[in-house]
Order: sequence, then structure tokens, then C-alpha cells
Amino acid sequence: MNDGIKTEPQLSAAIEYLLSHSVKGIEIPAFESSCGVGVVVTIDYIENAVSNVIATHKEKILAERYGFAVGKLLGELRSSLPWADGAIVKKEVDLRFLELLGPKTAEDLAPKKKEKKPEVVKAPKDAAKKTEKNEATTAQDDFSEGAETMDELLRTRAHFHAVGENYKTDGYVTTPKTAELLKSHVAAVGGKVVTRFPPEPNGVLHIGHAKAININFGYAKAMGGVCNLRFDDTNPEKEEEKFFTAIEDIVNWLGYNPARVTHSSDNFQQLYLWAVKLIQKNLAYVCHQRVEEMRGFEVQMSPWRDRSVEDNLQLFEDMKNGKFDEGEATLRLKLTLEEGKVDPVAYRIKYVPHHRTGDKWCIYPTYDYTHCLCDSIENITHSLCTKEFQSRRSSYYWLCNALDIYCPVQWEYGRLNVNYTVVSKRKILKLITTKTVNDWDDPRLFTLTALRRRGIPSEAINQFVAKLGLTMSQMVIDPQLLDACVRDYLNIHAPRTMAVLDGLKLTIENFADLNLPSTADVPDFPSDPSDPRKHSVAVDQEIYIEKTDYKPDDTDKSFRRLTPKQTVGLKHIGLVLQFVREVKDSKGHVTEVIVKAETLADGEKPKAFIHWVAKPVSAEVRLYERLFKSKNPEDAQALPGGFLTDINPDSLTVLYNALIDQSVAKSKVYDRFQFERIGFFCVDKDSTSSKLVFNRTVMLKDGGASGKN
Repeated sequence: MNDGIKTEPQLSAAIEYLLSHSVKGIEIPAFESSCGVGVVVTIDYIENAVSNVIATHKEKILAERYGFAVGKLLGELRSSLPWADGAIVKKEVDLRFLELLGPKTAEDLAPKKKEKKPEVVKAPKDAAKKTEKNEATTAQDDFSEGAETMDELLRTRAHFHAVGENYKTDGYVTTPKTAELLKSHVAAVGGKVVTRFPPEPNGVLHIGHAKAININFGYAKAMGGVCNLRFDDTNPEKEEEKFFTAIEDIVNWLGYNPARVTHSSDNFQQLYLWAVKLIQKNLAYVCHQRVEEMRGFEVQMSPWRDRSVEDNLQLFEDMKNGKFDEGEATLRLKLTLEEGKVDPVAYRIKYVPHHRTGDKWCIYPTYDYTHCLCDSIENITHSLCTKEFQSRRSSYYWLCNALDIYCPVQWEYGRLNVNYTVVSKRKILKLITTKTVNDWDDPRLFTLTALRRRGIPSEAINQFVAKLGLTMSQMVIDPQLLDACVRDYLNIHAPRTMAVLDGLKLTIENFADLNLPSTADVPDFPSDPSDPRKHSVAVDQEIYIEKTDYKPDDTDKSFRRLTPKQTVGLKHIGLVLQFVREVKDSKGHVTEVIVKAETLADGEKPKAFIHWVAKPVSAEVRLYERLFKSKNPEDAQALPGGFLTDINPDSLTVLYNALIDQSVAKSKVYDRFQFERIGFFCVDKDSTSSKLVFNRTVMLKDGGASGKN
């Protein structure tokens, strides 16, 4: 108002200073210096600065003419003239260019050819068909904002506040006590980042939780801090011990170790005392409206909102002492949320014993009330949560400030969803009760226990999350993108072996004449010649190949494997097989093929080489496909009958007599292999000492053994 601030840059700098020092205090000389109060930038001064900058780049300007990046000049001028009027500076630069280069020529005006940018990530061949116009994004788009690791992503893309500088974030509310509280907070955490992952223990974690786990634990790790695993156990009706164990197990499986394992119920007494304090400050009241009356956005104010503090204290005590039935009374906060909802519930009555506190309480705090207060108790520096909690941010800050306790900063990120699946606990339970799937860890689901059982490596899940990046928008991803990360990892880490899923017996009639050894060494990782790891396979007169690798006629000219007139090679031992005759059963089915063999050096090179097994071990193999036929099985319009009507009847195929090489016969649960020419497989927990069970994790890119070789 006194004309000390004249330009937009000065105003922006002034606001920045005020926001950054609202807690520490404003020092007038430092404030004026930070935003150039009283500084007058004359036209002469601007002209001299522009002359100096243009002189520095004169040769390049003459060479590139009007194609020169003027933005670079303006950036240098902004550094030397921070308080100058930007429009005047730009006008002076344009004038100097005209004086130096003259008017623009036809060549200057001609459009420049754009350089082709390299692709960030190659989309898998099957990632998106051109006909599917409603794809959320392509693989390249989905991965373009990400990084290879969570550490890289969170170090380079997470621009959160520094510890103790909560007040510098947009929307953070300060009070006269904020400075003192932040000082105590910084001392308590030793200046280090503290985050938390707060799941509800009423179900198992799904693929969306993998993002939350990686962001919370990953950010703390990247910043040299710690992350707590906090169970939000405020709803005793749905909580079970098996979920606590499963959640902690999955967090460890993803590679993270919590600094502390805590429970919201640890703080029930303190939360109750704070509720009493809110009533004493006339910021909360006991209400007798039914749930239906409180729902919606145009609800009537509670007729009990203005009852006296004394009455509310007594009624809340009566709630605690079991003098009301369930649903007869709640404690509500005097607060309106961003989304328009008024007076959210802080406490409700539930006559259900708690798994940790037993029958001590019959009133339980809600998530909205508990979440921020437990964050404060644990001195959380960054409360990282999905975007749907953005509308609760005001209540988060309001509660902490109303109680004069340390207030963390809430940061939101976009939720992760996957097509062709459901992750709702209620819907998964419905799938289990209808026996559509076997349990929470059925490999067709996208729970993390199910993905682990299917053979998905935790490292691939973490890389998948990192590649998706940090975004505010909700993501809906096709499963192929996860499959691509899984293949990349397993190609390097899963040893190759040979297995035949649907076997056809071949007998080499001249086997004795070949003088072959009884075993042959096969590399575990043939794509890496420097890797010395290998395993031994049996070599025998009787071998087994896939039935699809033999055709009894030569009519299909595109078929490149064994036929009566076409030879085929055996991988790893350099044998070429030639058809001799078929052996059929009484129904005319081919049960065996007699062949003659010669070494590769003695004959012509065949068109294809196939996998095989000799002296194999029988195993069960489970082939999984998508559980649902539609991209969005929860779309009520497309599926009026509900998601259960969209089940893919071919989501599971079980092969009870697959033949595997003896080298993997003693594998342990979760051991992973690449079955050559077929796909990646993992040992299932249903395996016994007498028979292994394998789950197909993901197919090879070429689509398996029936493809060209």
C-alpha cells in the first residue's frame, strides 16, 4: 500500500517470505531485502543488463538467428534483475534481436522440423489393441513419469516439506503454539523423516496397497528415516488375528522392516481423554440422530448440537459406561468438511469385545478421528495417503489444532487400480463364499498373498510401482504392465528348465548306436554366457515332447516341427529326429512315435529345436487366466447382474500329469523357473513330498510352445 512493492516478482517473493516465516517470526529488514522493497530498476539499468547478456551469446545468436532459445537469456536476466518488470525486459530483448539480426526472413519463419524423442518405455506387444479406444493409457504413458526403483523415484520426484517446516506447505494451518510444537517435534524425531503405513486388519492387502507400502516405507528409507506399521484396529467387528499376521508378513516380503509395529488401540485411553477435552471446549457433542439422518450432503443440523457442555460430558460418560444401545448415541465434532459433510462422527457404540483390549471399551473411535491423532502421537513427519482422503485434510488439521497438539502434514497421491479384477474385501469374500475362488490367496486374485502364490516376485511389484511414478490422479492399469515387469525380473533371476505339459512319448530306435552319455549339462541362464550355473538332465532312448510339437501330416506348411516328412532338433544335446512310424491305441489315438536320430553335425540343420524330458517326474501344473471377462467387472451398467456374472469359466486349467525334469524335483515352495518355450512357473504351497504343484506365473512373450520356433 505504501508503493514499496511495485512488480509481480516482488509480490511473489514477499508472499513466499511470509509463508516461510509465519512460524519463526517476521523480521522487517529481512522481509524487505527478500522482496526488493524500495529497489527501483531503471530503464537504463535494464538496457545495460540486456546488452551484457546478448554480448555473451552474440556468436550463437548470429548462427542460430531467431531459432536461438530466448528463454535462456530471459532466465539469466531474471537472475541479475530479479525485481525488474518482466514485460519491459522481454520488450528490450526483442528490440536488441531486431537491431542485431534485422527482420525475420522466409527461412526464419519456416516451421522447424521436430526431433523425434526416444521412447521412455517400450510397450509390450500385447499391451493395448488399437481397437480398444477406452484404454486408460498406453504402457509408455503409464511408465513415462516413473523411475526404475522406488529410491530413485522418491529422491527425484517427491517434493515434500523438510522435517519441521510443515508450515511451508499449502493449506497448513498455524496457531500461536505451532512454533513451540514443531520445535519439540523436531527434537523428538532427531530431525529425521518418520512415516507410517496404517492398514485396517480386516482383510488381506491387495495390489493398491503395494503402492501405499512402497511410498510410505520407500520415502522414509530414501530420506534416511523410519516408517511404522500401524494397525488401525478401531472396528472390532471385522478384525481377525490372521489379518494382522498376513499384513506384517507381506510388508516384510516386499522388503521393508517397520521401525515399530503399533496399534491405534494402544492410544484408546488418550483418544478418549482428548474427546472429553473437545467436549469441554464446546467442539463436540453427543447426538441421537440415526445413521440415515446423518448421511448425505443436505442433512439437517442435529437438534442436539447446542446442548450444554455439562450435559454432553455426562452423556459421553454414559456412552462409555454402556447406558445406551448401539446406534442410540454418537459423539460428533462441530466441523464442516471440504466436501460439505457436517459434524463427522468421532465415537460410536459397539458391544463387541476388542482383540487387544477385551471388554474394556464399548465406545470406539472412528478412522477420521483416530488417524490424525495417532499420527501426532507417533510424531509422523509426512502423513502420506491416497487422494480420497484429501477431503478429510481440513478435519485432520482442525482436530490437531483444536487440541493444541503437534500437527503433521498430510500429502496425497493417486490410488492404484487394476483392470479385470476386484479388490474390495466384501467382493473377494463373496468370491470365496460362492467357491468361485479358493481363498484370499487364490492366484487369480490381485491380493498380494495371491500374487506371491502365483510366483510374482516382490521385486517386480516394487519396480512396477516405481515405474508408475508419483501422480495425484487415480490410475487404472492393465495387468500386462505388471506382467512386463515380472518377465523382466524373471528373465534374469528364474533358472531355465525343461518341462512337458501334455506329453507324447518318442522312442529313438537307433539310440544305442549314438553312444550318447546318460546325462547332459544344461545352462540355467543360457542368455548369459558368463553365468556358470547349470544343471544336469537325463538322456535316454525314451523321451517326451509336447503333443503340439508333432503333426501326423504335412499339410500345414507353416508348421516347423516334427512331421512324417520334417525333422526337428532337440535342444541342448544337438540331436536331429526323423519320423519313422506311429504307434496307436485301439481307438486310433497316437500314443507313441518311433524316430531315428542323428547328430547335428551329420545332417541338415532342422527348421526348429524343441524342448523335451527324459526319465521325468510327474507334477501338477495350474494354468491361470484372468478371473473376469470384462475390464471393469464392477460396472453396474455393463453388468446389471453383478460382478459374479462376469466370471471367466476358463480362468483355471489343471494339468494333473505334466512331466518335469528331475533337476527340479526337490524344489521348495515359491521356487521359480522358466519352463523353456512355455512360460514362468512357481512351486505352489499345495506341493507334497510325492508330487510337486506348479502355478503359471506369466506366459512368455511368444505365447508359449505352440508358437513358431
